[in-house]
Amino acid sequence: MLHIHNGDSTAETARKASIPGEHLAWREALVCGPAPGHLAEAEFIEVRAKHLAETYTVPIGKCESELRHQHEALEKFTDHEEVVLWFEHDLFCQVQLIYLLHWFGQRELGKVRLSLISIDEFPGIKVFHGLGQLNEAQLTSLVPQRQEITAAQMELGAKAWRAYSASDPSELTALLNRDLSVLPFLQPALRKHVRRFPSTHNGLGRVENTGLDLVEAGYPKFKSLFPAFMRREPEYGFGDAQLYLAMRRLATSSVPALELRHDSNSALDPADMLLSSFVVTEPGKAVMAGQTDFIVQWN
Repeated sequence: MLHIHNGDSTAETARKASIPGEHLAWREALVCGPAPGHLAEAEFIEVRAKHLAETYTVPIGKCESELRHQHEALEKFTDHEEVVLWFEHDLFCQVQLIYLLHWFGQRELGKVRLSLISIDEFPGIKVFHGLGQLNEAQLTSLVPQRQEITAAQMELGAKAWRAYSASDPSELTALLNRDLSVLPFLQPALRKHVRRFPSTHNGLGRVENTGLDLVEAGYPKFKSLFPAFMRREPEYGFGDAQLYLAMRRLATSSVPALELRHDSNSALDPADMLLSSFVVTEPGKAVMAGQTDFIVQWN
């Protein structure tokens, strides 16, 4: 078996649990940055590596090497009898899932079985955020529950990826008017994605508006802002870096909506993120009130 996990935490727990097979941690964040679906795979990797390197201040050679390693591991899927995809319900994971369904849909699977473990809750866990919360025994209990991926799921995954990665958002809008129930978490996740688009109210999407609201509501320090955001918008499945970058963009625009304090310019150093804090500026308050359009103001 080849298990493709939604990150290092789940993959490492699965290895410790001695779940049979090879475990691949899918290290990507397709929920952020350019993801042009019309490119050949090599070009797509270059675009993603450039984005990840610039955004997360990682050497581009390292990003390219890791992305190529992941895809090389995928290319060896025929060495296995079964490939199991482990991705939960939130937007972060659903985007990874449809990319992989699209990827496998372009290849001849032969006798290889493709299976899915995708959940939005687990017995005994009151607030379920993701598979990374589960211990070895809990993860192991999910293996017998995996379901073979159907042709309908493969087809929908490919269509969803094409819509998500298209330059024209009308494809995504049209898709959301269809029955997507064969992938039960896809429609709510994509609806959350659509709400990230700039609103006609103030030019900001759901993530930025929620962040501003929370800062103004008494969560100026990032170490409290991120948990508050996750309580309010858990379906995005963001890591702290994704939220921090969204807030930092508001603070570094030509007319800042936020003032960022204790920014080391190393961007994503965990200690610096925890020490940082935000204050809504006067232009930011005007944006929140809908008196100013952030995009117009920024331009």
